[in-house]
Amino acid sequence: MDGMDTTLEELYTQYPDTVKKNRKKHIVIKSEADVACPQIEANTRTIPGIISQRGCAYAGCKGVVVAPIKDMITITHGPVGCGYYSWGTRRNKARADSTTPKDKIYSQLCFTTDMQEPDIVFGGDKKLARMIDEIVAAFHPRGINICSTCPIGLIGDDIGAVAKAATERHGIQVLAYACEGYKGVSQSAGHHIANNTIMQNVIGKGNERKPGKHVINVLGEYNIGGDGWEQERILKDCGYTVNCVMTGDASYEDIKNLHLADLNLVQCHRSINYIAEMMETKYGTPWLKVNFVGVEATNESLRQMAKCFSDPELEKQTEEVIARETARIEPALEQFRKICRGKKAFAFVGGSRSHHYQHLLKDLGMEVVVAGYEFAHRDDYEGRQVIPTIKSDADSKNIPELHLKADEKLYREGNEYLNLSKEQFEALKKEVPLNYYEGMYPDMKNGDIMIDDCNHYELEELIKKLRPDLIFTGVRDKYIAEKMGIPAKQMHSYDYAGPYAGYNGAINFANDVAHTLTTPAWKMIVPPWERIEEPDTGKQEGANDA
Repeated sequence: MDGMDTTLEELYTQYPDTVKKNRKKHIVIKSEADVACPQIEANTRTIPGIISQRGCAYAGCKGVVVAPIKDMITITHGPVGCGYYSWGTRRNKARADSTTPKDKIYSQLCFTTDMQEPDIVFGGDKKLARMIDEIVAAFHPRGINICSTCPIGLIGDDIGAVAKAATERHGIQVLAYACEGYKGVSQSAGHHIANNTIMQNVIGKGNERKPGKHVINVLGEYNIGGDGWEQERILKDCGYTVNCVMTGDASYEDIKNLHLADLNLVQCHRSINYIAEMMETKYGTPWLKVNFVGVEATNESLRQMAKCFSDPELEKQTEEVIARETARIEPALEQFRKICRGKKAFAFVGGSRSHHYQHLLKDLGMEVVVAGYEFAHRDDYEGRQVIPTIKSDADSKNIPELHLKADEKLYREGNEYLNLSKEQFEALKKEVPLNYYEGMYPDMKNGDIMIDDCNHYELEELIKKLRPDLIFTGVRDKYIAEKMGIPAKQMHSYDYAGPYAGYNGAINFANDVAHTLTTPAWKMIVPPWERIEEPDTGKQEGANDA
């Protein structure tokens, strides 16, 4: 603990007093002497001048939640640069199925109104309306999403009116998301806006429940590299019917029927907890936070799910799947453990992944000594019990809260969804954390660092002081680490690998991590702290680089 305290004090020394005071609130050290997690500052604006690794509200709405819906066309209403940024950067895989033919899958395409100077001066409403007409004529999509970028909010284009008129004109649902990049402190605001719009306009409109004894949704899974498909394979083997994996590989038709499942599984808490909570309020659907990243974590999630339904046959089948899959992959994992065991890692990844991947790394014998999120809220670190203590500020008030009520026709008590009595349901909640998430802190070790909105300088300093063997990063910070001679895995698109979820994903991940750690190239890079300073000859640095 003293060592980590010293490390952080040295890190703060370069900051002006006001910045130091602010950043100290974003960084905490795990102390087993503390009963609970120390309060961490999160979901607040980054100090100007700090090189944040965060994404904007538009990136959260379009890039994370909305764009993976495979049979809806998503239009970026704004300059072409914003549209390009979100095009194909996350590898949300989708495939044709019985309800979605190949020619109705649009998630790999990019559509933008390409706003130019005259559009900014005179408005882009008409251009947007024309584009919708052209898209309908050319592609005949089942639905259209319109995501607005910063200039649109500034000039005041009424995308809601355009969407409403297009819905009436074409007879398909056109949804408008006022997700201008400045709408919140990070991409988290975009998640919330997307959740609200989908909840208000799509969920509950269908009436076709899929056949099966136990029907479930997987929320907050984006099928990067095929993660969702691996989870579906396991869940079907256990005896579940997967109603919808949202939003990776999900169709508009699937999302309309989201309310017809018995249980919502929440994979990424930060991006989708809003829908889980709103469905609990409106329909009574219980939800369970799960983690299918890591062998032990997957096993634990499957066992908790089986307990929810109190079905002996389901529990038996679940244990058979766990035994079969674990026995199948353990020999291969053991080979990779010989390379990975004892290695030290950092994890700076958005969503819940900095937490999830700690379980998988633990399976490989590695330890995560520093972990953080780019756009989390306090409850992602400290657990949901702190939510009532989080004060609303001007930024959080930018996003309208939906005040939903129980649906008069469709609402059922949580115990009814699981075929349990009220007494059994209350007993279950003591055993399984239904409708709750304990955050990342309990899984950190004594002395580990938890850091919110880690910036460029802090990442460099922590690398110099703690010398990790491997870093798991987002899109922007990967190359900072690699230029310092530390291998990095980009976990927003998996560096074009994957899947990493479930049992097959564990093998893929272990294989990639082992190869990364043993790549000879890293031995050829001399990190800055080991370079021998040459005498200053007055010659400018880089003059002969060409």
